[in-house]
Amino acid sequence: MMNKLLITGGTGSFGTAFLKKAVANNEFSEIRIFSRDEKKQDDLRKSLNDFRVKFYIGDVRDSASVSNAVKGVDYIFHAAALKQVPSCEFFPLEAIKTNVLGTENVLAAAETFEVKKVVILSTDKAAYPINAMGMTKALMEKVMVAKSRNLDDSKTIFCGTRYGNVMASRGSVIPLFIEQIKAGKDLTVTDPEMTRFMMTLDHAVELVLYAFKNGKQGDMFVQKSPAATVSVLAQALIELYASKSSIQEIGIRHGEKKYETLVTAEEMVKATDLGGYYSIAADNRDLNYAPYFSEGKKKAVLSGEYNSDNTERLNVAQMKELLLQLPEIKNDLSIKQ
Repeated sequence: MMNKLLITGGTGSFGTAFLKKAVANNEFSEIRIFSRDEKKQDDLRKSLNDFRVKFYIGDVRDSASVSNAVKGVDYIFHAAALKQVPSCEFFPLEAIKTNVLGTENVLAAAETFEVKKVVILSTDKAAYPINAMGMTKALMEKVMVAKSRNLDDSKTIFCGTRYGNVMASRGSVIPLFIEQIKAGKDLTVTDPEMTRFMMTLDHAVELVLYAFKNGKQGDMFVQKSPAATVSVLAQALIELYASKSSIQEIGIRHGEKKYETLVTAEEMVKATDLGGYYSIAADNRDLNYAPYFSEGKKKAVLSGEYNSDNTERLNVAQMKELLLQLPEIKNDLSIKQ
């Protein structure tokens, strides 16, 4: 019998992308979509019209609605989160309720119902966090690792992924730039030299599937990704759309970083280079004083952090090539032509 999957935040950018891939590949006998938004669920239901997809209205903050969705599933991809930096800055307690306590509810239900594996989705903003969104995502990771220490591997495994900017996802800068281009406005850039990792939704799905297949207790996985400056991204879009827009610098906003980190220097000493990925092993020491407080890791194979300033850097031509992989832009340009 094929397995059942639950995607929390299943009507978001990642959830929708993974759902369509899973349905097309016939990978699961049932896929449960759990989210608060009945309108998005209804739209998704009509667009797919597939009996294997079941829709659950609920909120990860509510343990009863989470348990109702979790009972009977084999795997969970936990994507539900408050993700926008500004809204989390203004309402940090709301970010805690969803990103930290909501994750606790999902993991507790998964343990209770002996779900085989849970993959949590985190962000580069969790590494050296300076804003509420990143801080709550970092705590989400800590909750996952802490709970994984007490699990029976033969019953349930908790692991996670951490990825950079997903290109053209809701709330990201690419839709904003495209909107500005279409309106004949200048593109507003916070800092032209600011760098960001560039991942397509397909790459994000690949990373989660890699963790799904290879993740051991408490592991965090990072996919190596190229990066680009914001000015390169803006210029690439201007050229693709044959726009006459200029680039207007507006200054770094509150809570923004000059560059993002996917693996910190402190994590790198316990990371494994897997070629296209880094695996960050969980620290499984307990509170016995000698192993936790007095002894360190003697041998470090890797060193230095992995960030958007020292990864492969895309130029305008390469950025245009990557942008053309996005369905939204391909459709836009084909209509325009």
